[in-house]
Amino acid sequence: MALVRFTNPNLLESFFNNDWLDLIGSNINENDMTLPSVNIKETNESFEVEVAAPGFDKDEFKIELDNNILNISSEKKEENEVKEGEQYTKREFNYQSFSRSFTLPETVEADKISAKYDNGILKISIPKKEEAKTKPVKQIAIS
Repeated sequence: MALVRFTNPNLLESFFNNDWLDLIGSNINENDMTLPSVNIKETNESFEVEVAAPGFDKDEFKIELDNNILNISSEKKEENEVKEGEQYTKREFNYQSFSRSFTLPETVEADKISAKYDNGILKISIPKKEEAKTKPVKQIAIS
């Protein structure tokens, strides 16, 4: 998934070119793995990525940048400790994992990417290079 701004989306073209699961807003990938919802916001200074991942600890996330591909993944295993002499008729294990990848534009400061996990939301800040920032309107005097 790329961080790209669409200025003139064509709804009919999108209908035929997109996967049906994407059209209904599903968060299930081709391996039937549930994917966390993601918000991507662009400001003049940066891109802000928010990943909804409640129930994880910050040390369970892995964020990597490989050739302008930002990979966000997590793996969480919970196993109930079995004590000697215990018998049970049902025992459930909990295993959660996900992986999301985004293609970053060449106009970002890769060395300055930062992340914070708070209240179930992983927030990743991706600063833009100075030349990518929108410049204010400049008034030119007429002589």
